[in-house]
Amino acid sequence: MTKSGIKFLVGPQNRWKEFKFAFNVFLEFIKGFRSLHFAGPCVTVFGSARFKEDHEYYKKTQELSGEIARLGFTIMTGGGPGIMEAANRGAKDVGGRSVGCNIILPFEQKENEYLDKFVNIKYFFVRKTLLIKYSYAFIVMPGGFGTLDEYFEALTLIQTKMLKEFPIIIFDKAFHKEVIEHIEFMKQKGTISAEDLDLCLFTDSVEEAVEHIKKNSITKFGLQHEKELKTKWWLFERK
Repeated sequence: MTKSGIKFLVGPQNRWKEFKFAFNVFLEFIKGFRSLHFAGPCVTVFGSARFKEDHEYYKKTQELSGEIARLGFTIMTGGGPGIMEAANRGAKDVGGRSVGCNIILPFEQKENEYLDKFVNIKYFFVRKTLLIKYSYAFIVMPGGFGTLDEYFEALTLIQTKMLKEFPIIIFDKAFHKEVIEHIEFMKQKGTISAEDLDLCLFTDSVEEAVEHIKKNSITKFGLQHEKELKTKWWLFERK
């Protein structure tokens, strides 16, 4: 988080400073829109920045992302190391397209080398919006607070009909065992509906995940019929 972001979150500020902060947020969104306008259709992969390339989660993410890229999707991630790098790398392994929406942090986060295009964003909430905006499916790999934040943001938007019912795939049932149990507990207590459980697929199978995306993204939303977006020369756009 930038210093301006930290100051903004301490409470009411000088009105001029708050206006400047809001304007800077607007500029961040415009930067993201310009950078990612031609990226899609995407599948976004969420996961920890901390896993190295010899870890089983890294390897499984690389495999799964490669299979999704073969379907014609661009793989989008937070642009950093670990699971994000594995996903972008999996896309590049099969000649697919790979993009990242990187957060500017003093630690952990630096864009990985497997990106065709990336954009650096100052604010987590702007980045999270961009990661969701361009995607027709979401993959939740093992991760920490940030991964769960991104997962439940996407899930809440779909549950409340603010976002179309794109598939969410939670990969590795052993890692997410307690999350799955808590979601079931919320259903039992009536804080979510029974049908809300249908919004997610919990799996350990690459094949099942890929078939789920085929059925619930490609077939359901007719992605093969999407029109190709054209650049506007007067906006200095590039694909």
